[in-house]
Amino acid sequence: MFETAGRLVYRGRWTLLVLSLVAAVLVAPFGLELFGRMSDGGFEDPAAESTTAATWNDDWYGGNAPDVVVLYRHPKVKVGDPRFKKAVHDSLRALPAEHVRRLATYWTTGAKELRSADEHATYAVITLKGDRQAAYAAIKDRLAAENLVVRVGGSVPLLKELNDQTAADLVRAETISMPVLLVLLVVVFGSLVAAGLPLIVGALAVLGALVLLRLLTEVTEVSVFSLNVVTMLGFGLAIDYSLFVLNAFREEIRRGATTEQAVVRTMATAGRTVAFSGLTVATSLLGLLLFPQMFLRSIGLGAAAVVLVAMTAALVVLPALLGVLGTRVNAIRLTPDFGGSGGRGGAWHAVASSVMRRPLLYLVAVTAVLLGLAVPFLHVKFGNVDHRVLPAAAESRQVAETIDRDFARNSMAPIDVHVLVERTFTERPAVPGPLGQGHTPISAVTPVTPADVKPLADRLNRLDGVTGVDVAGLSQANGAVRLAVRYSYDPMSTEARDLVTLVRSMTPEPNVRRVVVGGSTAAQMDLMDSLVDTLPRMALVVGLATGLLLFAAFGSIVLPVKALLMNVLSIGASFGVIVWAFQDGHLASVLGFTSTGTIEATVTVLILAVVFGLSMDYELFLLSRVRAEWLRTGDNTAAVAAGLQQTGGVITSAALLLLVVIGAFSTAGITVVKLLGVGMFVAIVVDATLVRALLVPATMRLLGSANWWLPRPLRRLRFSLHAPAPEPAPGPASEPAPKPASGAGRGLSGPSARELAPEEVRRGQGAAVGGGGRPSRVIKPRTDGPGWYWAEAEDAPPVVPVSGTVAVFGVDTDPVPVTAEHDHTGWVKVTGGRTKVVRPDPEGPGWRWVEVDS
Repeated sequence: MFETAGRLVYRGRWTLLVLSLVAAVLVAPFGLELFGRMSDGGFEDPAAESTTAATWNDDWYGGNAPDVVVLYRHPKVKVGDPRFKKAVHDSLRALPAEHVRRLATYWTTGAKELRSADEHATYAVITLKGDRQAAYAAIKDRLAAENLVVRVGGSVPLLKELNDQTAADLVRAETISMPVLLVLLVVVFGSLVAAGLPLIVGALAVLGALVLLRLLTEVTEVSVFSLNVVTMLGFGLAIDYSLFVLNAFREEIRRGATTEQAVVRTMATAGRTVAFSGLTVATSLLGLLLFPQMFLRSIGLGAAAVVLVAMTAALVVLPALLGVLGTRVNAIRLTPDFGGSGGRGGAWHAVASSVMRRPLLYLVAVTAVLLGLAVPFLHVKFGNVDHRVLPAAAESRQVAETIDRDFARNSMAPIDVHVLVERTFTERPAVPGPLGQGHTPISAVTPVTPADVKPLADRLNRLDGVTGVDVAGLSQANGAVRLAVRYSYDPMSTEARDLVTLVRSMTPEPNVRRVVVGGSTAAQMDLMDSLVDTLPRMALVVGLATGLLLFAAFGSIVLPVKALLMNVLSIGASFGVIVWAFQDGHLASVLGFTSTGTIEATVTVLILAVVFGLSMDYELFLLSRVRAEWLRTGDNTAAVAAGLQQTGGVITSAALLLLVVIGAFSTAGITVVKLLGVGMFVAIVVDATLVRALLVPATMRLLGSANWWLPRPLRRLRFSLHAPAPEPAPGPASEPAPKPASGAGRGLSGPSARELAPEEVRRGQGAAVGGGGRPSRVIKPRTDGPGWYWAEAEDAPPVVPVSGTVAVFGVDTDPVPVTAEHDHTGWVKVTGGRTKVVRPDPEGPGWRWVEVDS
């Protein structure tokens, strides 16, 4: 399939490039419309009690949180001075009525919580009409008050600052990363032309991210935090995938292949592995759709889509560019080529040799290090996103912090208690009249008053930590009273959660139908309950899906289980570092954020999904090469060592490039993006060094041939999946395989011969296989370059006797020929003093190396 795709891409390369350019130009303006259309919420569970309370706040009482909070201060004049009142009210009266639904001040409400402790400051609460962002834009320049210091905050200004900060972060990240990436790519490839290609693919992935998120805004809310997250993933993985494809193409060119052959073979090897990697990462991210929170669902869908866009660009646009450039891909050489070295010497040879000699030592030592990094996660505390995600200089954050510090504690974040009162009819209901003769009158019911909830309010007032209970709203239409319970604890503290639990457990009064408790603390508790309930299902679904992909890729049930266990260690280490850096605040001054003493719960789940996918990425490339060597040699130790040695350089280069992208986004002003960036950064460092370079090889060395164990019932299933051939070594070109003895495949040239995928091989004897009504197939040397392929020949006998030295496939899916002696009954080789022969696999299609005594 991938070979066919490679031929199609090469033949239609100019058409694909023109269409890609036209599409990019046409959709770019649409993608830029994303800014201003995103939401700052989405962290709540729609089915939770606190979400119901928040909805009632909006629908029944005109608003949950104030749209705009205007903070006024005078250094000498107090709030009680008539001049202070006149300045504030004169400013507010000038606001256009078409944009303002309601105003509330200290003087109109008499609420003491609207006056600061030193009495030199107050704030006004503004509820807007219609499109809140547009309404705020119309009034924000009219909020100044004479002789007063005015600062503006609230949910609407906060969202605007988040949008502005997100756009600025994106520009800054690209400005930082692009020059560094270009320099590193030149160092890796030595050629300016080759170095520029991954950047082109990365730019297409970023544009794809904008367009996809813009499309999502048409059908659902999209979190404002998703832009940096999705862009970072798309750009980083596009660079990663491009590096592997480009490296494989250049190796084929070095081997003397034509441009078309190089494109086809690159797609059949590196392209196949990139496709599996993209599907694995996307599968992990799609697991976020199982959660009810809009924040996770929008990022999961957008990130999975952009990963597939990055994968597609690397498998379509990049091969098309390579097809046009051909050998000119190495033009404008600036430095020696340092990328992808996998020769017999060097650092990776030393690492591989050391790990193979002492696998148990490496296994114990690396596991101990990873567990040590994970230890801080044992004291994790989960919190919620608030104004502190913005930089300290943000005006909305300063207003929120001032109100929390200088005014009544939690005046903006009380516990909401909605009391639905049991009402009665004020008169006997009217008897329904004859059908069709007008509407039946509805009798009036008793009105709702604060007196209806006074017993409950008194009980709430007596609870430990409660500083006051106020009636915050009446809804006659719904028979409800809203109580604002103020308390002395931090909203995210254990004491505050215990207080919410106690309020929810209170027995309602006889005249009360229902009590619903909301507020920021209740929302955090409901969020944690939702995440804890959904997380096991996500882990099961993603784990099974990923395991099936790995089974299809490698034909083993041991390797998927091992990969999942390795991922758990990587994720644990990442989470431990995140807690140490953000919750404990050890990197607060370095990264420029304010530690809240907690980790946002939904971001932790997001990191779990992202890191799980990324941790699989490099292991797929390593295992692909190890499997190729195993199939070629039948020696597990040699295969693991060779796989590590040959992929070390190119995977390390890819990891370094991805770290540059993530490191640039870690400079974002929004703490949520910083947290995700640091989590991904740690995961990649751990995965590309400790796990992929040491722990995985050591584990595979100890497992031996058990790595490739496959129960008999699954063998035919696995072969029916047509698992992809492993990627060849990304290192220097291998030596051409020796020519077969004369007579092998004699008379089989011409139109009757066609190239066959290695997995099409069936059992047989000798150099040709067939029988059972199937066409005969023989191994033939390529006439267009080094290598071998299976060819179909209708006139050939079922078995072609061959003697002498020939190049053959060791087993059914091995794409790398091995040199062995043929004695008419099988192929023989000597490895490490042990004699092995190729025999038909008696339990399924294909071939197997079998060790013999002599």
